[in-house]
Amino acid sequence: MKINLPKNDSKYHWTNHVAQKMIYYGLSADRVKRVIRSPHRSEKGVAPDTIAVMSPSGRSPAGRQQNGKPLPWKEEIWVMYATAKPSRIKGLSSLKVESLAPRKKVIITAWRYPGKSPVREAIPIPNDILEELKNIKY
Repeated sequence: MKINLPKNDSKYHWTNHVAQKMIYYGLSADRVKRVIRSPHRSEKGVAPDTIAVMSPSGRSPAGRQQNGKPLPWKEEIWVMYATAKPSRIKGLSSLKVESLAPRKKVIITAWRYPGKSPVREAIPIPNDILEELKNIKY
């Protein structure tokens, strides 16, 4: 069976592994990108320096409630990716390069999880960033 690997572009690099998993689980490249762009939950990935993001899929029939709350979803779609470091450009400092070049996401794998997965370790946010966010006045 030939694997139709999604096209690499300036934002995403697709591994052969994720292409095989997309075929196995029936996931499209657009669905995987949508999970990355607007996740319901983000966690540290099991591999070093990776991020795992999740989006619910297969919700219970519309309007069905139990004890006044909507029924939980039937499955989750998970994607694990890493961010590639920007390449260095001669003549510019690394700080300027990082601010000019967006980081490419290397999509490692994707899978469907039946039911609702337990919450693991969230992505740590440095304390100085949290303090800065608290002090912003909208």
